[in-house]
Amino acid sequence: MRKEKKLRSLQDLTAEEKLRLICAKGFWNTEDIDGKVPSLSVSDGPVGVRKVTADENGKQYDLPSVAYPAIQCLANSWSEELARSMGEALADDCLEKQVDILLAPGVNIKRHPLNGRNFEYFSEDPYLAGTLAKEYIEGLQECGVGACLKHYYANNLEYNRLEQSSDVDERTLREIYLKPFEIACKAKPVSAMCAYNRINGVYASENKKGFRILREEFGFDGAILSDWGAVRDRTAAAKAGLDIEFPFDQRNYEKLLADYHAGAISEEEVDACAQRVLDLIVRCKRMSAGKTPKTNVEERLAVAQRIAEEGIVLLKNDGVLPLKSEQSVAVSGEFAAPSRISKIAGGGSSMVQWRGDPFDIAEKLQKRQEGAVVYERAFWEKGIDSFGQKPHRALYHAAKSDVSIICVGTGAEIECEERDRASLRLPVWEEEMILRLAERNENTVVILFAGSAVDMSAWQDRVKGIVLAGFCGERGGDALVRILTGEVNPSGKLAETFPVHFEDTPVCGQFCSPCVAHYGEGLNVGYRYYDRHGGAAFPFGHGLSYSCFEYADMKVEAQGERLSVRCGVKNVSERDGKEIVQLYVRPFDPFVYRPEKELKGSQKNAVKAGGEREAVFVLEKDAFAYWSTAVDGWRVDDGLYEILIGASSQDIRLKALVEWKGGAVHMV
Repeated sequence: MRKEKKLRSLQDLTAEEKLRLICAKGFWNTEDIDGKVPSLSVSDGPVGVRKVTADENGKQYDLPSVAYPAIQCLANSWSEELARSMGEALADDCLEKQVDILLAPGVNIKRHPLNGRNFEYFSEDPYLAGTLAKEYIEGLQECGVGACLKHYYANNLEYNRLEQSSDVDERTLREIYLKPFEIACKAKPVSAMCAYNRINGVYASENKKGFRILREEFGFDGAILSDWGAVRDRTAAAKAGLDIEFPFDQRNYEKLLADYHAGAISEEEVDACAQRVLDLIVRCKRMSAGKTPKTNVEERLAVAQRIAEEGIVLLKNDGVLPLKSEQSVAVSGEFAAPSRISKIAGGGSSMVQWRGDPFDIAEKLQKRQEGAVVYERAFWEKGIDSFGQKPHRALYHAAKSDVSIICVGTGAEIECEERDRASLRLPVWEEEMILRLAERNENTVVILFAGSAVDMSAWQDRVKGIVLAGFCGERGGDALVRILTGEVNPSGKLAETFPVHFEDTPVCGQFCSPCVAHYGEGLNVGYRYYDRHGGAAFPFGHGLSYSCFEYADMKVEAQGERLSVRCGVKNVSERDGKEIVQLYVRPFDPFVYRPEKELKGSQKNAVKAGGEREAVFVLEKDAFAYWSTAVDGWRVDDGLYEILIGASSQDIRLKALVEWKGGAVHMV
């Protein structure tokens, strides 16, 4: 148990001490001012605690930690329960490692599939991203560890991220890029992190308007931290409302001190930041007081496996899955038995020190199959011909087996912080191997380890099954095998659209301009674009099951500004399963431009074979609103609105029409 230092009040601190307080101490701690206040410990990451320590020689290393599935995989579960469970499990990891604030979650919108950091974010949809983040934060903080909501805001690419300006109109900012932060702030995160980029020419660390929106409109009452190295002008950042700069920068501190004595920053401005830092310390210490881990490592690994099981998405299945126990199976591809976590995770600050448990799909599959299971790595990154007969052995076994499974993907070498992907396609040798295997076995299944969308056009129609494993964490191998064999019924659905080609994306040609990212597509992000213009290989919300579900009996009831929506979900198969019911709102003949439809609710239901469950939604006024530049606020226009219930954004099963009139919603 750490012995905490007594907290001093702001009045007990000198001007210089206040200035020290709003700067970090080293890399991972807040300043303690020579013992006058307790110091807080912060740590990366969203999918595992990246606690840095040092040996007796001063050499730094990361402590081993549970490697949970990436946020992308969690989002594909569409499960608020699992988001909360992940927060709770991460809190226990933090408590064990004496971490006060976890630098997570990231709620930035997946504007473009080439963003190297997409695997860290939830969705292309602000409602889904914000809702899951809220549960994640509540789970984390209720167990005694502070959350840090990031990266605030309009941070949607890694290219030239220290200089790039995201030039976005106000309406698009409000409806798309700020919305997930607004929703997540309902969980009262103790801190938020500014992004690296500029917004309409102003650095995020100095964006007074953005900070005002966060605090005054979204109700955020915590401290704002900088991303590591995001501060260009410490004085300007403090005046705007940035409370703590990470990591400690001697030059920035000396400049801040000089500016204070020169009158360039007032005592009131310094006090405002310093008080919020003191409040943060008090809040975090109260939050963690008396808290100890409720679970052991094995129990947290079980949470990681559950997230993977529900976040893995069955994209295509032409009767090849689940495997029959008597079938022989040929497994190939280096992702089937990765020796490093980097093969099944994204790179950068979210990378954790994997505990190193075996991730061997063939070995785990053999324990469940009566038929023979054989594994050939088949190829390396240098290409399929680099190792002589190895590819040929994989082809031989594929031809002799009932089912061929190939594991391919991107990994940390391709999807990584500080850089973006060069292509939407897999490496050429992986595509070539898929095609070769499919020629020799008509029952070929591709397992895809990727943190974002992939162009599958070269091979999608040549294989019978496609499973999106995503970055599924260290227990992902166990989860995959249980899904492949039918022990677990897949229930994940895409939280982002998979386009056919890169050229089909709404921001093609706009992504990597040298200094400015012009958000010319406006509101047409993700399915908001594809559902109107086409180009989706797999739409938003798509995901298959081994069960079959029917929707019926839609009931809509208007109650002032509130709308209650119900529908029945029936499992018409012989296998228990889970179905994610999605609710969209479509303005009918709107006065201003509105997207084709927008997600306003979702519910994941477990339904027994032959059974039925009721999905229930409650829509408030904001479900019908848009940001009006005319009134500089949210507005609902009188008119007709369609309420759509579906299994994906393009698979709408039920519809109802309502009218907004006179400040209330009415049945038509």
